[in-house]
Amino acid sequence: MSAVVAQSLHVFGLRSHVANNICYFDEQIIIFPSGNYCVKYNVDQKWQKFIPGSDRSQAMLALSISPNRRYLAISETVQEKPVITIYELSSIPCRKRRVLNNFDFQVQKFISMAFSPDSKYLLTQTSPPESNLVYWLWEKQKVMAIIRTDTQNNPVYQVSFSPQDNTQVCVTGNGMFKLLRFTEGTLKQTNFQRGELHNYLAHTWVADDKIIVGTDTGKLFLFESGDQRWETSIMVKEPALGSKSLDIIQESESLIEFPPVSSPLPSYEQMVAASSHSQMSMPQVFAIAAYSKGFACSAGPGRVLLFEKMEEKDVYRESREIRLPVDPQSNDPSQSDKQDILCLCFSPSEETLVASTSKNQLYSITMSLTEISKCSFSNGGHLFAAVNGNVIHIYTTTNLENILSLKGHTGKIRSVVWNADDSKLISGGTDGAVYEWNLSTGKRETECVLKSCSYNCVTISPDAKIIFAVGTDYTLKEIADSSILREIPAFDVTYTAVAISHSGRMMFVGTSVGTIRAMRYPLPLQKEFNEYQAHAGPVTKMLLTFDDQFLLTTAEDGCLFTWKVFDKDGRGIKREREVGFAEEVLVTKTDMEEKAQVMLELKTRVEELKMENEYQLRLKDMNYSEKIKGLTDKFLQEMESLKTKNQVLRTEKEKQDISHHERIEELLDKQSRELQDLESCNNQKLLLEYEKYQELQLKSQRMQEEYEKQLRDNDETKSQALEELTEFYEAKLQEKTTLLEEAQEDVRQQLREFEETKKQIEEDEDREIQDIKTKYEKKLRDEKESNLRLKGETGIMRKKFSSLQKEIEERTNDIETLKGEQVKLQGVIKSLEKDIQGFKREIQERDETIQDKEKRIYDLKKKNQELGKFKFVLDYKIKELKKQIEPRENEIRVMKEQIQEMEAELEHFHKQNTQLELNITELWQKLRATDQEMRRERQKERDLEALVKRFKTDLHNCVAYIQEPRLLKEKVRGLFEKYVQRADMVEIAGLNTDLQQEYSRQREHLERNLATLKKKVVKEGELHRADYVRIMQENVSLIKEINELRRELKFTRSQVYDLEAALKLTKKVQPQEVSETEPSKDMPSTAPTTRLNEKEETGRIIEMQRLEIQRLRDQIQEQEQVPGFHTLTAVRLPSLSNSEADFEVKTN
Repeated sequence: MSAVVAQSLHVFGLRSHVANNICYFDEQIIIFPSGNYCVKYNVDQKWQKFIPGSDRSQAMLALSISPNRRYLAISETVQEKPVITIYELSSIPCRKRRVLNNFDFQVQKFISMAFSPDSKYLLTQTSPPESNLVYWLWEKQKVMAIIRTDTQNNPVYQVSFSPQDNTQVCVTGNGMFKLLRFTEGTLKQTNFQRGELHNYLAHTWVADDKIIVGTDTGKLFLFESGDQRWETSIMVKEPALGSKSLDIIQESESLIEFPPVSSPLPSYEQMVAASSHSQMSMPQVFAIAAYSKGFACSAGPGRVLLFEKMEEKDVYRESREIRLPVDPQSNDPSQSDKQDILCLCFSPSEETLVASTSKNQLYSITMSLTEISKCSFSNGGHLFAAVNGNVIHIYTTTNLENILSLKGHTGKIRSVVWNADDSKLISGGTDGAVYEWNLSTGKRETECVLKSCSYNCVTISPDAKIIFAVGTDYTLKEIADSSILREIPAFDVTYTAVAISHSGRMMFVGTSVGTIRAMRYPLPLQKEFNEYQAHAGPVTKMLLTFDDQFLLTTAEDGCLFTWKVFDKDGRGIKREREVGFAEEVLVTKTDMEEKAQVMLELKTRVEELKMENEYQLRLKDMNYSEKIKGLTDKFLQEMESLKTKNQVLRTEKEKQDISHHERIEELLDKQSRELQDLESCNNQKLLLEYEKYQELQLKSQRMQEEYEKQLRDNDETKSQALEELTEFYEAKLQEKTTLLEEAQEDVRQQLREFEETKKQIEEDEDREIQDIKTKYEKKLRDEKESNLRLKGETGIMRKKFSSLQKEIEERTNDIETLKGEQVKLQGVIKSLEKDIQGFKREIQERDETIQDKEKRIYDLKKKNQELGKFKFVLDYKIKELKKQIEPRENEIRVMKEQIQEMEAELEHFHKQNTQLELNITELWQKLRATDQEMRRERQKERDLEALVKRFKTDLHNCVAYIQEPRLLKEKVRGLFEKYVQRADMVEIAGLNTDLQQEYSRQREHLERNLATLKKKVVKEGELHRADYVRIMQENVSLIKEINELRRELKFTRSQVYDLEAALKLTKKVQPQEVSETEPSKDMPSTAPTTRLNEKEETGRIIEMQRLEIQRLRDQIQEQEQVPGFHTLTAVRLPSLSNSEADFEVKTN
């Protein structure tokens, strides 16, 4: 039978104690640790792919992904030894690129890692007591530099590279913030800590030399080149009772919770234990992530804050607060307020933020907030258009589904309008473009672009043939077929809104002054309109009712006016046709109930049919299983007959080998004779060839003389050809000079055109400067008012200053008392002065490096000036390329349609691949069985070859006695008794020709039966492949359940073993040692004797056993070094981590 195969299908859960436990591979795929795997999870398609951990891995400690998203580094502990494995994510499946496991320095585990910006170097931090920072060239497994970051056994939480510089490094921990630089093969510190030391939990780079750092007391610091520039404190804000979440999280995925494991990192558990008394008042900043606008940080349980950079100053302000949503399905719905956020990660496009929590859950947060500036309903009411910047989104009113997104405008869209039958949409914007969109295809039908005009409003005639547009160029335009038909002047007023009646006879226009003009259509060229004063600001929107009886207008003054529309005689406008109303719009309740009843009946019918189909499938499975058993029995009988045939063939092979050896000896004798004959023949041929060579040498001398004569003739012809070519190219040069003069004249004309365009651009810029001047004059007035307020505040500050001077006098008295203590500290200062001298030397070295950097900055400034020259040329090219973009966009749309077709084909190929994979698994099982048989046959063949060799050697020894017949006879008889067995003789004698003929006839008959059976099996397999797939899936799920039960059994056995060991140890502990230990928090206060926590006791027992094993191993190594002492190679002390490996289920 083939071995049972189990394959990982899906995983739920997250290892929260792994450092940097969430990262983005691309826009849809995230990577996180779960169990002994790293999971690649596609958020959109919901599939998972697995990156397996190392064999016999005990714990995964840290992750790090390279900036180019090609490599993933995983820190693990394998058999109590630290290992760093680097995977190549671009290959499918992910393969191991490098494994770092040989270290020349002491290390227990790697707790934090980071890749350099170019992904060539890797930075790793070891755990206390070593606390080494290692700088790797990981491709060559080479340590470039190593330094000890801390000597007081304080925990280090995070290390990172500068995003732009491979040589600059940051390290943060408890009382530690260090900036290091890699120079001359060593890591040197570039900053010195001043002031109060904090417990720095996390940090991130927001610029080349700027770092945001968070502490366990809820403080955020901004450091620039190691100096503090900004500081803020995060305050705890209790959410309102009605709203737990300030921002809606579009998508949150909560993974299955499992019991918290004792973390190998000192970070989270130590921080929570050390600061449990201040957790309610001061939020801890466990995670910080930077993005283009600023950064995001955790701010206590279930809370994330977004900070954005202010334009005027180099500081950050809080822009948004996000709270984790309440899980209504959970037993404890308020657990979102109790779980700390340990890691944050932005997607490459910064549209989503993923957060991992201490409760082993992942949350996805949408960052983009769509701002709708315009909205317009269709005439039928089933659709509406919403404008977001320069994109128009078309939604359905029934389920708010986004069915279309119309992209094409380069500026903000100011107006959208539907035609009468809702088949087209017209849009106008600040980019001077008016587009007509076909909503069935989503493409532009017509377009009219005028860059000098910024359109405010557009409308369309009732017959959908003419578009009317108003803008900033003081005209009303009639547009048809992508061209402007007429321009009606506005007479020194800017039109801001336009509306046309449903009859197509009247038009109303709103102005920037707030007036409304009524005119008839077709539009007059002269000043023939009625103007009405209405609003106190520019008119923003105008609309006529469906019967053309009323006009509605709005403006920037916040007022809505309703106007009654009359003709000249005071009569109301008559409607051309009456609008018919539907008799019935809503569905009655009885119809709905009947449909619901029919649906229920159909559902029950479907369930009954499913049950019947399942029963029939089970019956078929039983029949097929019986047929398979019969076929297997037949195949086994055929295999046994084939084995007997194989034995007969082996005997024939032995005979043929003997005959072959005799033939080879004869051939060797013939070859030696032929070689002698050939040597004699070849000597004669060599003499003849030598004579021919002398004759050829004479011929070559004659040929050389002839070639020299030909070369002289060729030189004469070459000189003549050169003269002819010079005359030809001189004539061409004259032609080219004339062409150059014509090109220079064209260049002069282009320069004149360029100067004219330059003058027009300068005039436009002068206008813009005047507008900007007015804006800044307003700002100056505001600043003057703020200065007056500040003067009043300074008076208050002076009073405070006088009160502070009194406090200073009191402090002087305290200073005198402290002077006595100062004398004692002077001795300490002298010892520290020696350290300062060492630091001064380092400062001098750093000054030299600064000078080098300044020289580099000077060179870069020169390059910047050259780039400025190139910028002018590139701007001109950009304008030309923009003209070429629109045809390319059409090509892109065509390509997108092709991509959709290709995706459909790809889905078809995926289905075929799944079927082929099932065939492959079956073939692999057959191949493994044949491999095993092949190995057996090869082993037998090797045994036979060894026997033949032994026989040859014995036979060679017999040849020595060829002149002594009596001894030769005895030796041959001994060989016969040694190598020829009686059973073989009996079989060889028993075989005859009749039996072979009968055997061949039976073989042919069986081969025909086997071929027909194979065809039947293939047909039945194709008919019932789906059933087999379903059975395999059920088997996989059952195997998973068995594995989980076995893991639970292993875990309970390990607990029993640990408890038995703990009971034995507690009996030996003296009562004095028990009294010194602190009482556990989990034990009740009424217990008569103080006792350690069960986890702490088991941890101490394990540590003692590990120390004892290490001591025994050291003794064994010392004894092995003693000469004459050798240990058994098979005997080895069992590893404590692998003591339960017998209970694991190994799957291929």
